[in-house]
This record gives sequence, structure tokens and C-alpha cells, in this order.
Amino acid sequence: MSISADHRPQMSAEEFEELAAHAPETVTLEFIDGKIGVKAVPDGDHGAIIMWLLRRCMQSRPELDLHIEQGLLVEAYRSGHARPDGVLAPIAHFAGQGEWADPDGVLMTVEITSYDPDTDRRDRVEKPAAYAAAGIPVYLLIDRDSCDTVIHSEPEGGKYRSIRSYDFGVEFVIPELGIPLETEILKSFVR
Repeated sequence: MSISADHRPQMSAEEFEELAAHAPETVTLEFIDGKIGVKAVPDGDHGAIIMWLLRRCMQSRPELDLHIEQGLLVEAYRSGHARPDGVLAPIAHFAGQGEWADPDGVLMTVEITSYDPDTDRRDRVEKPAAYAAAGIPVYLLIDRDSCDTVIHSEPEGGKYRSIRSYDFGVEFVIPELGIPLETEILKSFVR
């Protein structure tokens, strides 16, 4: 099988890890679908949302941790490197693992959209595909552009078979995890 010029990786996974290890602290790098990406520096509203979600998860599921920006090896042969805004896993799940952990055992990844031009491609296209291919059961997207919360679940064949969307202000439960979310507060964290 030949690889087209559009699908050739920009570098190897090892080269990416070396680059990411020496990147300044003000830059967050990811390597998905063979392309290097730079995550926008989170704003205060972004931080408030992740803290809100952290409290919800801890109250509902105290046996789980919501890790902030834990690096995950995703995609076929673990060549992709993603740094989700949040990663829900059992307590101490990542103990002893390095900066880029295996996604096995991860229950949910979380992304909160940023106000940058790459958000559509990165958070709505590339990351759901990468997380589904890695077998992560739930991908939660908090979309500040469309003011809705999107739950992707049932990964199969590199995509999520179930996608449910809830407008900000709606109360719902993440069925796969039993975590209730009252999202009215999210209206305060959009432009």
C-alpha cells in the first residue's frame, strides 16, 4: 500500500517526543494523524470549565481521577500523541507511566474548544477519530462555539457510533459513566 504525499507523517513519533520534550512551557504540542499541532494556551474560562468538570466527576465518581492534560499515545501503533484537556481514569492509573501514557483503561477524554482557527479540525474531526481508534469509551467535547456538550461513545472501527449533543443549560447524565452534568453554568464561560 502506498502512502500519498498528503498522508506522510511530518516526522517520526520519536522525533516528535524529542521536540515536545524541549518545547518551552508556554507551548503544548500534539502529534495526530502524522501532523504536529500546537494547542492554544487556555484562557480563564477554559480553566473554569475544567475545574467545574473536575468537581462533577469527583462528586459522582470518587474512585476516579480527572487528569488535566495527561499525554496519551493514540492512533495505530501508538504513533499519535494527544494531550486532552482532561482524562478520566481510575485513581493512580497513570502512576509509573511517563509523559505519554498508554490509553488502555482510560474511561473518557475531554476537550474544551478554544477560540483558534484549528479548533474545528482538531477537536471535532481529528481527536474523535484518534480517541475512538485508541478504544477510549467516551469522548466529551465541551463546544464553546456552538454552546453545546457532545458525548461521543461506542468506539468501533476508528469512529464513535453514538454521538449525542446537549445544549448548554440542559441537565443530563453521561450514561456510560453515570456522571450527571447540569450545564447551565457553561453559558457563563463563552464569548
